[in-house]
Amino acid sequence: MPSVAALGFFKKGREIMQDAIAIISDIHSNRFALEAVLEDISTRNIQRIVNLGDSLFGPIDPLGTAKRLMEHDKIVHIMGNCDAALLEKEMDSATFQYVKPLLGREIEEWIRTFKDTWVYKDLFFCHGTPYANDRYLLETIDGNGVSYKKPDFLMKELGSIWQNYIFCGHSHVPKSIFLPDGKLIVNPGSVGLPAYEEELPLPHKMESLSPFADYVIAYQTEMSVWNIEHVMVQYDWEQAGSMAESNGRMDYAVAIRTGRVT
Repeated sequence: MPSVAALGFFKKGREIMQDAIAIISDIHSNRFALEAVLEDISTRNIQRIVNLGDSLFGPIDPLGTAKRLMEHDKIVHIMGNCDAALLEKEMDSATFQYVKPLLGREIEEWIRTFKDTWVYKDLFFCHGTPYANDRYLLETIDGNGVSYKKPDFLMKELGSIWQNYIFCGHSHVPKSIFLPDGKLIVNPGSVGLPAYEEELPLPHKMESLSPFADYVIAYQTEMSVWNIEHVMVQYDWEQAGSMAESNGRMDYAVAIRTGRVT
């Protein structure tokens, strides 16, 4: 949870808030978690929000989630791999087959406006990596499961990115890694789906181990240094889990209620 000092900073006034950004990611149709996070952001008087993607792909409330995001004109949206998937005509996915028929032309045209990446001052935003929205930036997958990439590998991978702060989503696990060259990579975690199981590139699990809705705040100090704050927001995850369960997705329900796959 945010520290007392951080809360004090965000209550100082509207002028300071112009240099604060809230970074959200991986909502996956969980309107309940999204509304709690937006409310938390609002209480801090933060005007700018960056959404790193994968917003509607889930069995909870895709249309309600779309409505809340589309009516908020201060959000920059990044194209996630699951956002791009919803623009396809067909896909062998139970989640796709639930969400796709609900989407009208207006929502699909809105998704098409999402950016591949975005830059603000010394901050770089992407969904997966700067080069692909369906790849993990921080994590690597092998026969032993999930592990974090070595700093030397990450520095080489990010060699073409001049910004010192790189924000990525996709893995749903909140994490910040500082590299020897001074770059900081930040994954805000997931607003709405704190765990999942995936078959590609090899079978693996991503688990935040907490049902809280996660996001990040980046704010610039008077010395032009960016401070990063990971925030965990409590909300009614039982209600969200019940809706997933009623839509036939016990896997989502368990993940939402526990932050674990099983």
